[in-house]
Amino acid sequence: MSFKELLESWREGAAVPRAAQSYAVRLPVDAAARLAALADLFPGRSTEQLISELLAVALNEVAAAMPYVAGKRVISTDEQGDPVYEDVGLTPRFMDLARGHRSQLQAATRAVPRRRSAPRSKSPRVRGRK
Repeated sequence: MSFKELLESWREGAAVPRAAQSYAVRLPVDAAARLAALADLFPGRSTEQLISELLAVALNEVAAAMPYVAGKRVISTDEQGDPVYEDVGLTPRFMDLARGHRSQLQAATRAVPRRRSAPRSKSPRVRGRK
């Protein structure tokens, strides 16, 4: 998903399921101001949703930016019959680690009992704004 697609999804759809684990971060002032501006633009989204969806898109971009490093082992051939070599760069290791962590997080999420009606968190607003 690109940032453009993310903006479209904020206008239209619901958020994706969340892991049971939470993370606390202190944002730089400029990032916090931009986050507050997004919360004002998309009042149907909580600040937590905005942060998690932005982070998901950024992580996809990081994975896509990892360079392909050709190994010595041929794993297939392309449409022209040329050999395709295994990737020995960061991407395969990153994907394997992410799959392992995803399995652990999904198991932990299933183990956490769900509350019936959790209150929705309000996004922090800058005082003095209309």
